[in-house]
Amino acid sequence: MSEARRNFVEGVRAEVPLLIGVFPFGMIYGALAVNAGLSNVAAQMMSSIVFAGSAQFITTQLAGEGAPAFVMILTIAVVNLRHMLYSASLAPYLKDLSLKWKVILSYFLTDEAYAPSILNYEKEGLQTHKHWFLLGAGFSLWFNWQVSTAIGIFLGAAIPESWSLDFALPLTFIAMVVPVLKKQPMVAAALSAGITALLAYSLPFKLGLILAALVGIAVGTILESGISTKGAK
Repeated sequence: MSEARRNFVEGVRAEVPLLIGVFPFGMIYGALAVNAGLSNVAAQMMSSIVFAGSAQFITTQLAGEGAPAFVMILTIAVVNLRHMLYSASLAPYLKDLSLKWKVILSYFLTDEAYAPSILNYEKEGLQTHKHWFLLGAGFSLWFNWQVSTAIGIFLGAAIPESWSLDFALPLTFIAMVVPVLKKQPMVAAALSAGITALLAYSLPFKLGLILAALVGIAVGTILESGISTKGAK
């Protein structure tokens, strides 16, 4: 087996545990999108082109609530700011790749693909063909997302509310976040964002998510800067 193929397979294997939680999440999105008025094609294309679960859910929910376009755009932009942090974190390991590879990997970069990839890169360090690990993790998630969305679309309202599949999303994110909370700023950022999200849950148009994201980023940045300053001294 070639080095590239081996890394790709390892990426897929590392992603499998997370796919279990993502699958019902995709089904829920597909059902909600159709019930919110999106056509089957539009709902599926959003999963294929946007490929961002949180952004898709927010768009669907805000559209159903009749939120103004600028609120939807602002909310999605703030929620997805985390991808800039993901990119910056992975940059040292992928900086020597061609532009074509960077474009491809940026499309597949999601929460679930980032978590196992950064853990692998921090453990293994800089190695040739390691970008195939991220490709394997990202592609397996993409395929899983397309299939689960399609099933949700075709099942639609037939999914019983008693199934309560929405529990899978927070469990999936907990499984991703906990292993990477190794430093005080990371823990503080996660806790502050979580507490803010709970306290601001009742705000209209999901504005609590924006507030929680901003608070988490601010807390993490301030603490990280403080630690860096002390280290410099």
